[in-house]
Amino acid sequence: MPSHWSGPLKERRALDAYITLMRATNSVNARLHGPLATAHGLTMGQLGVLEALHHLGPMSQSALAGKLLVSASNLTTVLDNLERDGLVKRVRDTVDRRVSNVHLTPAGRTRITACMPGHVARITAALQGLTATEQKQLAQLCRKLGLAAAGLDREADEDAA
Repeated sequence: MPSHWSGPLKERRALDAYITLMRATNSVNARLHGPLATAHGLTMGQLGVLEALHHLGPMSQSALAGKLLVSASNLTTVLDNLERDGLVKRVRDTVDRRVSNVHLTPAGRTRITACMPGHVARITAALQGLTATEQKQLAQLCRKLGLAAAGLDREADEDAA
């Protein structure tokens, strides 16, 4: 459903695309959140932390926040809960005591290993409405949009003109 904004065509087109993107995101997330919480006791934010640490290894809280594109304050709450549950541990850096490095615990490794196959299967099912080519195009467009929104892709800015 398009918006009812009566501004210029450029604004209506952007707003309609944004609304459609958010509705699609919400639909996909709705299929993923419930089973993740029910079966594994994790939020999407917690899963992101565990997955990043599992694949990339220990990293500072600031590097982790940057990787996950979340604020440092939001990440602190997520890490507090993961640490409480014994899934991660924070260790002060030996060189710079201001830095805390986040490590996956054995329990965290077990949890992420157990939940990923089902999570990936649900993502695959949620995206089955798109062909393989469309999934690749979607990924490319989302990357381009994300870089442009972050001010990192000058070509995207030029294309929009």
